[in-house]
Amino acid sequence: MTTLNSLETGQIAVIHSLTGDKRFISRATAMGFTPDTPVTMMQNAGGGPILVYLRDTQVAMARKEAAKVQVERSAK
Repeated sequence: MTTLNSLETGQIAVIHSLTGDKRFISRATAMGFTPDTPVTMMQNAGGGPILVYLRDTQVAMARKEAAKVQVERSAK
């Protein structure tokens, strides 16, 4: 188990859980970050936000928030 912000570009993972306050969890689930959802890291370079692909859309997320998303790396 690892966090979303630790994935490298191109890696695929499955969302396991979200941690944080109710406000973050509510916003993240509204964006599609729900358990058992596959996510692909599109961009994780530098110090800016990360870019992920999930549910047929690209989503930008702050690194601090991405650290609250627990994922399990895919075997692919």
